Amino acid sequence: MTERRYELLTRLGFRYGLNGPHAARTMMLDDLRVLLSHTQLNASRADYVIAIVENNVLGKPTRKSRELALRHMTALYDLDPVNPIFRAMRQLWALDEGAQPMLALAVALARDPLLRSTQEFILGLSPGARVTRDAVEAFLGSTYPDRFSPASLKSFSQNVAGTWTAAGHLLGHVRKSRALPEARPESAAMLLFLGFLEGRSGQRLFTSEWVSLLCVSAEEFESLANSASHRGLLIFMNAGGVKEVRFPGYVTSEEEQIRQEVAHVI
Repeated sequence: MTERRYELLTRLGFRYGLNGPHAARTMMLDDLRVLLSHTQLNASRADYVIAIVENNVLGKPTRKSRELALRHMTALYDLDPVNPIFRAMRQLWALDEGAQPMLALAVALARDPLLRSTQEFILGLSPGARVTRDAVEAFLGSTYPDRFSPASLKSFSQNVAGTWTAAGHLLGHVRKSRALPEARPESAAMLLFLGFLEGRSGQRLFTSEWVSLLCVSAEEFESLANSASHRGLLIFMNAGGVKEVRFPGYVTSEEEQIRQEVAHVI
């Protein structure tokens, strides 16, 4: 990926680099659910700061722990309606509680390069396959050689496993195994939108790494897209095998210009 493409996608809300919140935290799904239930749909970033730090809606014991939670949640989700990724998640969030784990995972993957580096490993496991901590640590150790101490690698491994478990891709507490997540129309809409922001359109939207997160067949995903369209979450048309997806109201005119430039930059 070129530097220009990185720059454009960063302007659309994605994050890149070497560091990410999963070195210290999971995707904090429970905290995110509490935060969004205590704030308005049109809340500003300042509103989220006040909710976490001043009003302590997350129930943290000290101001320092509140500020730390804010820092990690901002890295994971941005908590700013100016960001089209967070804005889309916020609009879809309350529509179906069952879709929330996948919505959170999708945004966390878009914004945490450390978590993103584990997607291929997790999705490459067969349903029911045993997933040991040693296997996850070995994968992370080979992906980031000499970067993490044994203690940090253990923490990183636990955080990653915790997130994939919360999202439904892993099952179990101590003994984990590969599982299949819930597939909901709201989740499908979010995953298609992330591909759309990356400059994809038409059939290419249905073959992205985002779509693979639902672990369903092409036919099943298309059915979910149809359901999302019927619910007004997007516009999906499929005539003679030619697919078209639109996201009315999802992006500003400036964001659309950036997205179009992304589509022409490798």
